Amino acid sequence: MKNNLLRSGRIRSLCNERASSPIPFMLILAGIFYLLTVNDVSAQTKVGYIDSKRIIESMQESVDAKQRLDNLVGQWQAELKTLQDSLKSMKDDYDKKKLILTEQLRQQKETEIKEMETTVGNFRVQKFGEGGEYFTKQTEFMKPVYDRIFKAIETVAKEGNYDYVFDRSADILLLYVNETHDLTAKVSRAMEGK
Repeated sequence: MKNNLLRSGRIRSLCNERASSPIPFMLILAGIFYLLTVNDVSAQTKVGYIDSKRIIESMQESVDAKQRLDNLVGQWQAELKTLQDSLKSMKDDYDKKKLILTEQLRQQKETEIKEMETTVGNFRVQKFGEGGEYFTKQTEFMKPVYDRIFKAIETVAKEGNYDYVFDRSADILLLYVNETHDLTAKVSRAMEGK
């Protein structure tokens, strides 16, 4: 295993990529140290990995959830466009008439335009901003999918006596992967009830 790590040249490239961020760099060094110093104890640990991205893409529930979210986003974008068009129309109308309007009417129109700008901004933040409805709905629609995956992972891991199962498609760093421990197909079969 040590030779595989050193021969791959991945350690050097990973360290160079992460050198600008001290915490991940220290984690990489700690992981390398652990892998290089572990002896017979590692033979007792069984590790597997999956590719959750591949599993999610193959699930009809995920496709349906994405479609529902896309439909909702389409509705929100149409509403936002309507608001933006209304704002543009108000501004254009104001620009055409501002020279003939009284001071009182001019201030009233400017106030209406500012209120509409606020409405457009609030709508955008409410639907697409951080913590907005988009993220809430995405979580709501995908929760059953993730729950099903996690249950299948737990089943496969317990049946196969795996100590650890990592997600290869996430932001978890794997320095060495033995392809014989890929549980993706088993998890997919477990979800299908096979």
